[in-house]
Amino acid sequence: MSEPPPGEAASLATEAILHDTLHGSGRGVVVDSPPGAGKSTLVVRAARALAAAGRPLIVIAQTNAQVDDLVDRLATADPELPVGRLHSSEARPYDPALDRHPGVVTSAKPADLAQLPVIVSTAAKWAWVAAETPWRHAIVDEAYQMRSDALLAVAGLFEQALFVGDPGQLDPFSQVGAEQWAGLAYDPSASAVATLLSHNPGLPQHRLPVSWRLPPSAAPLVSAAFYPYTQFRSGTRPGDRGLTFASPADGSAADRVIDEAAGSGWGLLELPARHTPRTDPEAVAAVAQVVVRLLTRDGASRDEHSPAPAPLTADRIAVGTAHRDQAAAVRAALATSGTPAALRAADVTVDTANRLQGREFDVTVVLHPLSGRPDATAFHLETGRLCVLASRHRHACVVVCRAGVAGLLDDHPSTEPVQLGVTPKFPDGWEANHAVLSHLSTHRVAWRP
Repeated sequence: MSEPPPGEAASLATEAILHDTLHGSGRGVVVDSPPGAGKSTLVVRAARALAAAGRPLIVIAQTNAQVDDLVDRLATADPELPVGRLHSSEARPYDPALDRHPGVVTSAKPADLAQLPVIVSTAAKWAWVAAETPWRHAIVDEAYQMRSDALLAVAGLFEQALFVGDPGQLDPFSQVGAEQWAGLAYDPSASAVATLLSHNPGLPQHRLPVSWRLPPSAAPLVSAAFYPYTQFRSGTRPGDRGLTFASPADGSAADRVIDEAAGSGWGLLELPARHTPRTDPEAVAAVAQVVVRLLTRDGASRDEHSPAPAPLTADRIAVGTAHRDQAAAVRAALATSGTPAALRAADVTVDTANRLQGREFDVTVVLHPLSGRPDATAFHLETGRLCVLASRHRHACVVVCRAGVAGLLDDHPSTEPVQLGVTPKFPDGWEANHAVLSHLSTHRVAWRP
């Protein structure tokens, strides 16, 4: 039996999710969403459906940026729907762009918003709200980024919840060690979803089967490497998207890897094997050169939404790194590149995987987390980190890395202790890195300064 078209498959999954959300009797519904599968669109649609059914609800996100984005999407999709934006008492507590929506009501006091059909805020803010009568429904966005202690702090505010998140992304962040709780049912560092399912194993679980961000060149690799048990596919077909450049290549390694990525979706710019400082000057310079050439060659992209080419501008390019000091080094290199593109290069997003989660660009340039390292630590092998870096693009991804990473992985196999009660994460970082490197090896371009 053949698979239904991507649009039909996505619609069927969404209808099943909404049915369980509106008519289910359990405490929650869990939805796994791969990169670019329309997670925010689902949250907005579910919120509107619950509000239309006369069921006031709260929406719980993890950051203020996520809250502002959801409020903007809700107000844009349904201008007649009153939406509350619960914020802190700090100066400029929310995006001023929300003020353009007449249906959005902002306040630092829950009582001012209590009668509205939808109220959106962060988990940290909701933890300080006391409700005499809980809301019947809640939607928890980016649920895999939410720690279980944060869920416990807000669980009394609602009776039923829709939990939506990406299981392949980075695990919840904790500033303190949590090894002493590993395997326990009340591990505060575990994700909200993991804890929820450990106590409620019979809850309905769904997945979104289509990525509308990743092209056909990327979806199979990302799906197999990071989501082996919840496979997904691209919502587009080969040829639906294209990336071209008006200026010819100059023969440099940067231009050759750009052309390789434009044609195949992937490019590996490989530097000579060497142990380097974390802010490897040569690798940073290579990343900066790729970005500058992307801008100076007058690139244009077309996709399924607009066959007419659109300019590849700086705001549609991102650089991803593992560490903040690496991102700072790339920014400094772009600022001092000394080319006409330097001013535009300042508009290129350069940040860590943690801060790039949830964002989308036409082209990404990635400094591989293991490039130049003498060892493979748990931090650099974390599956979610590489998954985020490899899944932000709509057209092409260029990976800059020193040779020898495959050997490094073989010399440092995963040695994380096996803990009772902790479900092993598959695939682990070692396996995922090998899968990605194996694919990139067919798109390798040797770096020559």
